[in-house]
Amino acid sequence: MEKGRYAQIIINISHENVDRPYTYLIPDSLYDLVEVGVSVEVPFGAGNKIRKGIVVDIVDKADYPDDKLKYIESVPTKDISLNDQRIMLAAWLKKNYGCTMIQALKTVLPVKAKVKEALKKTLIRKVSLEELDSYIEVALRKKNVAQLRLLYSLKEDEELPMNLVTDKLHISRPTINKLIDMGIIEESAERVFRSSIKKDYGSDTALSLSPQQKAVVDTIKEDFSGGNPKTYLLHGITGSGKTEVYMQVISDFLNIGKKAIVLIPEIALTYQTLMRFYKRFGNRIGVMNSTLTSGEKYDLFEQCANGQIDVVIGPRSALFVPFDDLGIIVIDEEHEGSYKSEQMPKYHARETAIEIARMKGASVLLGSATPSVDSYYRCETGEYKLFELNKRLTGNQLPNVTIADLREELREGNRSILSRRLQELMTDRLEKGEQIMLFLNRRGVAGFVSCRACGFVVKCPHCDVSLSLHSGGKMVCHYCGYTEAEYKNCPKCGSKYILGFKAGTEQVEETVRKMYPKARTLRMDADTTKDRDSYEKILSSFLDKEADVLIGTQMIVKGHDFKNVTLVGVLAADMSLFANDFRAPERTFQLLTQAAGRAGRGESAGEVVIQTYQPEHYCINHALNQDYKGFYEEEIGYRELMDYPPAAHMLSVLFSSKNESEAARLADNISDMLKKRFDGIRVLGPSAASISKINDVYRFVLYIKHAEYASLVEYKDSMEEYLLNNKHFNVSVMFDFDPQNII
Repeated sequence: MEKGRYAQIIINISHENVDRPYTYLIPDSLYDLVEVGVSVEVPFGAGNKIRKGIVVDIVDKADYPDDKLKYIESVPTKDISLNDQRIMLAAWLKKNYGCTMIQALKTVLPVKAKVKEALKKTLIRKVSLEELDSYIEVALRKKNVAQLRLLYSLKEDEELPMNLVTDKLHISRPTINKLIDMGIIEESAERVFRSSIKKDYGSDTALSLSPQQKAVVDTIKEDFSGGNPKTYLLHGITGSGKTEVYMQVISDFLNIGKKAIVLIPEIALTYQTLMRFYKRFGNRIGVMNSTLTSGEKYDLFEQCANGQIDVVIGPRSALFVPFDDLGIIVIDEEHEGSYKSEQMPKYHARETAIEIARMKGASVLLGSATPSVDSYYRCETGEYKLFELNKRLTGNQLPNVTIADLREELREGNRSILSRRLQELMTDRLEKGEQIMLFLNRRGVAGFVSCRACGFVVKCPHCDVSLSLHSGGKMVCHYCGYTEAEYKNCPKCGSKYILGFKAGTEQVEETVRKMYPKARTLRMDADTTKDRDSYEKILSSFLDKEADVLIGTQMIVKGHDFKNVTLVGVLAADMSLFANDFRAPERTFQLLTQAAGRAGRGESAGEVVIQTYQPEHYCINHALNQDYKGFYEEEIGYRELMDYPPAAHMLSVLFSSKNESEAARLADNISDMLKKRFDGIRVLGPSAASISKINDVYRFVLYIKHAEYASLVEYKDSMEEYLLNNKHFNVSVMFDFDPQNII
């Protein structure tokens, strides 16, 4: 059947006013090139400015006569196309997360443009050695030194890599072309795929599974082969062998010709896990992360599309690699907040993975030692199937966890960052040659700078947040980047007692070095891991026992397996406990449990010291006992009482503008509109956001709660309709369904 003459095109402008398909005529010259999913260039608007767009449909009828329509200008061949299923997924993202269609289309296409192919070029000798000698004689007479270097090399090797010829022999292109024209050599070119993976990972074989592990693998395989793929949650304590389950399940899917996607929170932080996958699956693995070059990303995309890669590992964007025969999506550490996008569309990788799996008939396996309350709740309601691994594979017990009450420490005169119990244990471990991890949930030298005399706090002039003191005497705003020199005296009262609250990783390292001068320390935080390979270098160094103490922020407690670590100190257990966020107890429990899980993974028993000002808090107590179920039961009771996710669903709506009164007025108008249109709707606010101004932009927020997600989508649709009919407001509006953070 012949395709239609009209293309429905979404214009590449992320604005609600143009968030609909526009109809264009397909010219005869481009008829064969224009397909659904293709990127095109079209004249747009009154000035006919050439804009890019994406074809989302081709039809044989238009709502307007041909003389009112414009023609497609061109089809850029360098842009990557989408298929119908990706467009359907983009439409799902737009509907369920509230964004423009072009934002959704860009999200499902993580590699936007084609990159020049990488070629391995080789020069090949075409003449015999006798003929070559005659050419060498001619070159000697003419004193052609460059030709002689190349001819002598060709006498030793019949084939020479082009990079060797140009870089090592310093032969210019004209010299090479001259010998090609003379028929002495020919040039060959072979496509090679760029990769960030080092190829020295060796090999590994599957381990024998415990009965608990085998039950998981067998159930997933049986459900899939029976045509009933599901979403599963694997709740396994630290060291219980979740990764081995992932690999065996993936192996089963590869054996039947299916592909696998493995999501991990931050690719560089799970170096050891990646190495296990490389050793098991070899060069059929692809890694997607933010450090890849555009060439590496494009080559990975191509290899996925043409079947050269079976398993892709990466953060949430790896969900969108072009696997047609996808069998399973694994999401490790599924509780991690980084699975929720902070940009529009604010999609969650978990829900999006389940939708992709539904479209492709695939399974989804979620795994965590501390599952999100949301996922565990869905197991309780029957939406997911729960598996539990409650034994460590080594047979070791979970580490012994003790509490150090910092209030008591202060009363008894200990003003050190380290409690007396932690100091005693550190001395013991250092004498035994065992390793220690000190975890602090902070970044930089100081959280804020304040005057001890009058209470003045140094704040950013552009954002409603305090400045953080960094090394080098600089105070920095972590929202807009504003920087100011450290004060010598308080600008308000003149006191010299204006100081940073020194409880950062640098300060901890300084304290450890003073107390234990012979101890070798490593620090791992945002400042020491800026370079591409810095994560790997620090972790490898610690794994090779080149340091005794590893000090760091959250990145040191997630997924790493150090057999010689027998002591973990949590220096500020409740630092995140009283954040203005209903998820704060959950995050604190997860961090403490994950941190504790780093100790005693080898043959020696592990010990954990949790330092806190709130030892009586329920999340601290349950972390002390490594009791997830106890924590969940108490936490879900609070969520149900307050109608917080997952007991109900919540939508946050953020209004941002440089004009404070205009943002406030639009927020009030939308709140009033919703209350008039929907009986019994529960709208909280609007009010100033917790950070009411960032980079001179004012922010207001309102929250809406409802038991049904679909109702929140309906409210979102009404708000989008209101905005479309009230275009005079110069205010940005952003939707976030079941937000991970309170705005």
